[in-house]
Parts: sequence; C-alpha cells; structure tokens
Amino acid sequence: MAITVCIVDDTNDIRQALEEIIRLSDEFRLLGSFSSGEDALVKLPVLQPNVVLMDINLGGMSGIECVRRLKPDNKEILFMMCTVYEEDEKIFEALSAGASGYILKKTSPVKLLDAIRELNEGGAPMSSQIARKVVAAFQQKNAVNELPVAGNSNGKLNTLSNREMEILELLSKGMLYKEIAAQLFISQETVRKHVYHMYEKLHVNNRIEAVNKFFGR
Repeated sequence: MAITVCIVDDTNDIRQALEEIIRLSDEFRLLGSFSSGEDALVKLPVLQPNVVLMDINLGGMSGIECVRRLKPDNKEILFMMCTVYEEDEKIFEALSAGASGYILKKTSPVKLLDAIRELNEGGAPMSSQIARKVVAAFQQKNAVNELPVAGNSNGKLNTLSNREMEILELLSKGMLYKEIAAQLFISQETVRKHVYHMYEKLHVNNRIEAVNKFFGR
C-alpha cells in the first residue's frame, strides 16, 4: 500500500517540486498540497495522510504552530518539518510541537523519499546537519548539568547488545537505516529489527527518545 503524503509550503516553486518528487514514485501517493497553515489546519484532519511535509516559516500561521494544533487530535499523522533553516531554537520548538522528523529542503529527492519512508516505519529522520545540532545540544546540556555521557552506566543502555549500541550511535548521528545498513554491511531489514528490539529495551518510541537515552537524559 502506498504511503500517503500531504505538503504544506507557501513557496510555489518549492511546493510544486515536492509534489513532483512524490508523484514520480510509485511507493507514495500525494493526497493534497496546501500553501497555508490555515488551509492545512482544516483539510489535514479530513485527509488523514500518513506523512505531512511541513514548511516551518509559512506566511501566516507558522508550520510549528500548525503542527502544535493538529498533533493532539491527529496522533496518527506524522509531521516532518521541511525547511531551509537550521536554527537550533526552531529545531527543538518543532520537535516539541509534535514533529517527528526535520529535514532540509536542499536534501536530494532520493534521501527525501528515504526519510519519508523511515518516518512512516517508526523512525525519526533528520538531515545530518540537523542531527549534529541536536547531538551537540544534548552534549552541551550534559556538560552543563554534569549528566552522564554516551556509553555510561545507565541500566537500560547496559541491556543493549554491542550491535544495538553501534546502531544507536549511528542513529544519533542522523543516519538513515539505508546508510546504517551500508556502513555495517547488513540489510535494512536487519537494522529495523535491531532498532525495534532496542526501542523495546529502552522503553522509547522513536529516534529522538533513543538519542536522549544515549546521552544520559
């Protein structure tokens, strides 16, 4: 079954480019495309797509505010912020609002589709540039609060196998399942199985929560 996608972006050229990327892939189906958060607020609950690509800086209501309003009553919809910006404050504000992924618009079409696929499968994809900022923020917070660092004596982390720890570290760097599989010379399906068991052991639901555990939060 195709992964259903909606797009919210107020820049016509970018919105149309994203539409074309989705339409050209048989694995995805475009349900709707909107130029404002106000329009999306009304129509997304009706369409119920699997994934929404949400621009952060819309002309009226911001993408972050749109996600914040929609997520509580539409928990099944997965939001991925798609933006040209890398500001730390906006990254964490978007994740706090309910976004599950954060990717830059300059990401290649292939990696964008990989990220949508991973998001739909329970991951929390982020561009490598974004992931580095998230990791740096976690490390800084650890240093300030004198929290344990990665590989610490956290009891739950100790339940992970060496391979699971290896995958968790790569996840914390923002790598996609496909990239992790290539680096470790294993299949994507094997990566997914390790991630599933890892999430179970850590009692988390996504990459963001797992990375929190990795850095001792």
